[in-house]
Amino acid sequence: MRLAEEIRKFFKGEVYDDEITLKKYSRDASLFEVKPRLVVFPKDTDDLKTLVKWIGENPGHSVTVRAAGSDMTGGPLNESIIADVSQHMNHADEIIGESVAIQPGVFYRDFEKQTLAKGLILPCFPASKNLCALGGMISNNCAGERTLRYGKMENYVLESKIIFSDGKEYSIKPLNQTELEVKMAQEDFEGNIYKSLFELIEKNREILDQAKPKVSKNSAGYYLWNIWNGEIFDLNKLIVGSQGTLGIITEAKIKLIPEKAYHDMIALFFQSWNELPQVVNAILPYGPESLETFDDETLKLGIRFMPEIAKRANSNFFSFALKFIPEALIGARMFGLPKLVILAEVAENTDEEVKTKVQKIIEAIKPFNVWHRIIEKDSEENKFWVMRRESFNLLRQHVGDKRTAPFVDDFCIAVEKIPEFLPRALKILKDNGIVANIAGHAGNGNFHIIPLMDLKKASERAKIVAVSDKFYDLVAKFKGSISAEHNDGIIRTPYLSKMYSLEILELFKKTKEIFDPLNIFNPGKKVYGTLEYLESHIIIE
Repeated sequence: MRLAEEIRKFFKGEVYDDEITLKKYSRDASLFEVKPRLVVFPKDTDDLKTLVKWIGENPGHSVTVRAAGSDMTGGPLNESIIADVSQHMNHADEIIGESVAIQPGVFYRDFEKQTLAKGLILPCFPASKNLCALGGMISNNCAGERTLRYGKMENYVLESKIIFSDGKEYSIKPLNQTELEVKMAQEDFEGNIYKSLFELIEKNREILDQAKPKVSKNSAGYYLWNIWNGEIFDLNKLIVGSQGTLGIITEAKIKLIPEKAYHDMIALFFQSWNELPQVVNAILPYGPESLETFDDETLKLGIRFMPEIAKRANSNFFSFALKFIPEALIGARMFGLPKLVILAEVAENTDEEVKTKVQKIIEAIKPFNVWHRIIEKDSEENKFWVMRRESFNLLRQHVGDKRTAPFVDDFCIAVEKIPEFLPRALKILKDNGIVANIAGHAGNGNFHIIPLMDLKKASERAKIVAVSDKFYDLVAKFKGSISAEHNDGIIRTPYLSKMYSLEILELFKKTKEIFDPLNIFNPGKKVYGTLEYLESHIIIE
């Protein structure tokens, strides 16, 4: 009997095994292609519970949950049964106070309209906020342009509901020590998870503390450091960022914050990367909402495709182009395009607070050789945000015989080390004939390098592993993270050994085994990923 027919016996949602659907779900925003066995659209939690129970009773099958498919690591790609939650499990409850319960298939662009109507925001949204869904944001522990001030997704998941590998749904909440002891005393699957994980953490506390990355953003590996602080035990801190490998999120209670009413931007133009750390450190004490950056290659891309950017900014080309006259004049004074641009956004509850902070920032950067411009109009701010947020999409759509190949795209280094790190990192790419652009979060030292490659050529595909090997050796040497916010997926799981010791990698495997002893949830991510698998699934066409 065909697998689809077997699943349809108990599954209420749609079940597809036709070639068109399988082809569509073979890709995401990464450089991989992996053909699934089946694609299903669960109607509700019961569909997923029944599916997980069936998989547990039928060895050789697995399930990988997918929502928007905007992941850049191959996270939702697998030979599994792919469960797309965006079709039916896409409901957000009414906002109560400053929190709301959501299903994983809710698209952020729709969610933001709902929250802003109440004057609230989920501030950790990524640059792909017009594409992504809440389930992916949680699974990757997303962290975007406002993370500098407000933190990552892990700070905004208050509670969740998870289907574990026994096929049952559980409520996950922060527990005090007494509540934790009650959980661990349970003689069931849930109790074993709490007991086993608690013992793993307590037994290995010292080596875990030593292994914790000393950067402000990290999504690499399982985040075992945050679960238990001696007073509160919160499994949500592990589930967030686990890329669907420990269970299936069916609902999450999300914390929101009030959106600031007033904001201005300072655009800073640099002639080199050298003064970046000093300028960033001069600005940070004034609590900017964001410190975003992009390089001259991204700027050139924006100039080249300005008509399309204007359209995305809901403007006609000529009026949009006129908005860049002040920047053109600054460029003339600098004798060319700036090497990089930083967007420092200041937001507060009163216009007076904003203006005061802006002036203090201007004073603080005076000692440095940096041009700047204060931008007070939303329309002018938007021209930069569109350029910053859409750079990857523009690259993906306009590179001729080449395509975007995000494989060293998400490192995080201490800010003060960036001027030393970047030239060495870019030299690795240049020595291998790879052209790339850079954008990222300057305040966190988190940058995205997006190479452009012709993956039809075997010689180009071969560069991915060779360059990654050298690049992540360099990241490890500078004690950074190989993935700040995009997570591991197919592309980085094999390289976790660059960042963590074999002892820590064993703890990751034990964590996976505690939750998923049959390896049925998104196998090959976080643990057991190989370079052979990576190389054999790179898109060729």
